[in-house]
Amino acid sequence: MPDAPSEIEFHPHHGGDPASDRKVSWRSLPKDFLHDQKSVWTFPAGLAKGKHWVPTLAIAGGTAVLIATDKYTAPYFRNHQGQLDDINDPFNAYITTAEVVAVPAALMVAGYKRQDDYQVQTAILCGEAYANSAIVDLAMKAVTRRKRPIDVPLNGSFNDTFFSGGQSPFRGSSFPSGHAAGVFSVATVVAERYRNHKWVPWLAYSFAAVISFSRVTTSAHFASDVFLGAALGYTATKYTVLQPR
Repeated sequence: MPDAPSEIEFHPHHGGDPASDRKVSWRSLPKDFLHDQKSVWTFPAGLAKGKHWVPTLAIAGGTAVLIATDKYTAPYFRNHQGQLDDINDPFNAYITTAEVVAVPAALMVAGYKRQDDYQVQTAILCGEAYANSAIVDLAMKAVTRRKRPIDVPLNGSFNDTFFSGGQSPFRGSSFPSGHAAGVFSVATVVAERYRNHKWVPWLAYSFAAVISFSRVTTSAHFASDVFLGAALGYTATKYTVLQPR
């Protein structure tokens, strides 16, 4: 971290907030990642001390409401796949993953080409944030093993989808959405690091919202999966990855 606030204030990319402008390098990345994981998995200890209850209840409440309504929303999108084909074609799982990965990759290439350390560090932070969200996402998938909407048989029930999906968290588990967690983690890094450009947060979060919503329209995920994934990606990045060391 710079010794004086002015070093951040006059950088053309910075917004003057050291919590989002911390420095990172390839060398520090392993240690930083372990630091992040410790913060993530010790989060319940903060709740026990009375911290973070408001956002936790808001996320839990929103997820619970959406789980209760998934049985109505999921059949609609599943039954209208034919009408949504033209919209869904650009948003299959492989294309959307490539689109998300392309953001830090482009930042990295451009940063090295322009010799812009801040841009390179932003790309590294995107990777760090993505990895953190992926670990949490896979752990939750392995426990919940929720069936995906597309895997529910025709005329089948959308009520009992938890603990009935595939054994592998990499493929057969729906809750939460890994795409939503990943894209919101990357979007949060970009939005926070370039927040002095007012259009960047709008563009970053709009991109994340479109990618996330596509997981519902393609019946790859329930709305609650996407909501929780997005919340995890945002909060883990904003309050862990981007915090000063």
